[in-house]
Amino acid sequence: MPDNFWVVVRAQLEELKTAGTADDVIRILSAERNPYGHETIAADGFFAGSGGDYSVWDSLDDAGWTQIWAEWHGYYAMRAPDGSVITYVEGDIYKGDRRG
Repeated sequence: MPDNFWVVVRAQLEELKTAGTADDVIRILSAERNPYGHETIAADGFFAGSGGDYSVWDSLDDAGWTQIWAEWHGYYAMRAPDGSVITYVEGDIYKGDRRG
């Protein structure tokens, strides 16, 4: 784990509080900004800090997003203020509603 791992995660969570679109979330949690390294991402984005004290859901809730559905805290979809959607699956972030 990189020395600055939690610094990066906290910065991403703070930045997510201003995300107004699904594209914003994908940019903030992009492969290039993954503290584990970009080669580990298969989804549109990835949140590496899912074991921490705060969550993507908390930050997006602060940004005005609404929950569409949730199977559990690691699998849910949220809608942005502009109407775009992301699905969160155990840290993987997908654009759109990927309810399976």
